[in-house]
Amino acid sequence: MSWRIGVDIGGTFTDVVVVDEAGGAIDVVKVPTTPRDFARGVVDALATALGRCAVAPDRVTLLAHATTVVTNALLEGKGARAALITTRGCRDVLELRRSARASLYDLFQDGPAVLVPRHLRLEVTERLDAQGAIVEPLRLTDVDDAIDFIKRHDVEAVAVCLLFSFLNDAHERLIGVRLREALPHLPVFLSSEILPEIREFERTSTTAVCAYVGPLLASYLQRLESAVTAMGLPAPWVMGSSGGVFTVAEGLRMPAMAVESGPAAGVIAAALAGRQLGFPSVISFDMGGTTAKASLIERGEVRTTSEYEVGPSGNVRRWLQGTGHPIRVPVIDLTEVSAGGGSIAWIDPGGALRVGPESAGAEPGPVCYGQGGDRPTVTDADLVLGYLNPEALLGGALPVDVDRARKAIETAIARPLGLGVLEAAAGIVDVVYAGMAAALRVVSVERGYDPREFSLVAFGGAGPVHAARLARELEIPTVIEPPIPGGFSALGLVASDLRRDYAKTFLAPLAAAGPDAVSSAYGALEASARAMLRRAGVPEDRWEIARSADLRYPRQAYELTVPLAAGPITRETLARLAADFHDRHRTTYGHASPGEPVQLVNLRLSAIGRLDRLDLSRALGGRPRTPAAPGASRDAYFEETGLTRCAVLARDTLGPGSERAGPVIIEAPDTTIVVPPGWRLRADARGFVTLEAAGHA
Repeated sequence: MSWRIGVDIGGTFTDVVVVDEAGGAIDVVKVPTTPRDFARGVVDALATALGRCAVAPDRVTLLAHATTVVTNALLEGKGARAALITTRGCRDVLELRRSARASLYDLFQDGPAVLVPRHLRLEVTERLDAQGAIVEPLRLTDVDDAIDFIKRHDVEAVAVCLLFSFLNDAHERLIGVRLREALPHLPVFLSSEILPEIREFERTSTTAVCAYVGPLLASYLQRLESAVTAMGLPAPWVMGSSGGVFTVAEGLRMPAMAVESGPAAGVIAAALAGRQLGFPSVISFDMGGTTAKASLIERGEVRTTSEYEVGPSGNVRRWLQGTGHPIRVPVIDLTEVSAGGGSIAWIDPGGALRVGPESAGAEPGPVCYGQGGDRPTVTDADLVLGYLNPEALLGGALPVDVDRARKAIETAIARPLGLGVLEAAAGIVDVVYAGMAAALRVVSVERGYDPREFSLVAFGGAGPVHAARLARELEIPTVIEPPIPGGFSALGLVASDLRRDYAKTFLAPLAAAGPDAVSSAYGALEASARAMLRRAGVPEDRWEIARSADLRYPRQAYELTVPLAAGPITRETLARLAADFHDRHRTTYGHASPGEPVQLVNLRLSAIGRLDRLDLSRALGGRPRTPAAPGASRDAYFEETGLTRCAVLARDTLGPGSERAGPVIIEAPDTTIVVPPGWRLRADARGFVTLEAAGHA
């Protein structure tokens, strides 16, 4: 037997998914996350999973991991002491930022803290013009002075970003050579290697992010790689933000790729489930312990964006500009809100009920866990409303105290607002629903899509609890609950391909761009891609190169990314690209101008190494089912009917073809599925449960 293993660190639990490659059986192991030492927690989780699932380490063919190290370092401001070398006069680009503001009318709003303090931002004399020609040569004595300064100030990493280096990287490469010779122990990140694209602030920010998080990521991945190989497991692959895995060495070259590692894996798993069930157009909804994430998948295509900010609020208000640190690397287009099971409910000074962004996390966790938490959370509200088992979660492994949850809600929410405990708990979930519905609208309605034409794939420990009501809010007719929803993101890790993305600015009117010049520029990107795939050991017959381009109308400030067909680049190819851009513009913004010229801004290329497909159709088919416990039921609160008596079933009692009308509650070790009145569930032989609204069955 051979196995694949995926490990995903969540805010509350670390999930380990073990997949039997031959039989297709899937097991999930959930252990509490260890915020004090994530690497140690991953190793302990792997040891638990190997023992519980009887897996021999030398039979594991793939180990993939989603890490939160990069995101946490940026959110908490605990990155490395980094220096920035830039063109004289451009020292304050990181401070000046863009004029975009998250809160338009807040005159006192502060941007996120600058990653590189001003005294560590060093200038060198040199200058290129807007065509990349050298106006003033690089003054090497300035570089030597910068090296001397770095040696004296305990710098841990260096970022280099010169003006117009995306057009001509000669000066940056020369600085890189001198830095790496003089400071061989320090990681050096050149913007011409990280992001050779137009826009000085975004390029500087992305390079600075790499320097800021690079040493921490290197320490974490190297310790993890050493520990897991000592266990007899293969070296880990790391999940990237664009929906593919990469090697540890590749991650250290481009640390920003590891942002949003876990959420990306969940979207990949949702796309796989949709394709194999015959629902290629789906919206993924992942509600875990800290946040809820949503992403749209159209006809099996997972969309990515390079308009992404991460920071104190950028990661949870993604659709707003000016909230975090921009990183111009492809990130799966998803939105994230502070609405997880551990999100804390509170009352603001104006007397309004709020939920999040603060979370109880893994330590101390919700009040009902009895581990020291004293502020009510969404999980506590779900328990009081009857959605969750009142005695224990995780199949009995996690005892809960419903009386403790009631008391916390009464003290913190109900009494101050003059409500009953049940009303207060319902109010908590109402606030959470509003935030989650907004996230779903951002990825659908605000992108030009009608959510009624999609199905909702709901997962995460808390996703299936709330999915049906969310679907009703957006008139989504079908909800898909996959096998092991509590560990579904980890399943996406072992279903992903190797992927690395490349880009290069090519600023020209599309009609005037010569096919030979465009082809040559793509050829240079492809050479880098092929070298990466070769280093990763992927057989050449599994390579796939996908091209795209960033396009805009003249005088527009931002671009849309449009796929470019494979094959030789000709005038006809570029004309087809322009037509596709007009179509994409119409879909995104509701209008297009086919008579307008189109401007080419950036060339993009994705290098993909195809791994063996994971077939979910065999996942749970051979498992024995537990006989149903006769007469199990409890009261649960629904908006439509108030407190209602509901049948309670174990998920593995649902045989193929089983159907039940709501209200009914389905319990599993990793989650609970709530089927409200007006919905009907159907189970299939693969372990999927589908919920359909009345009138759509």
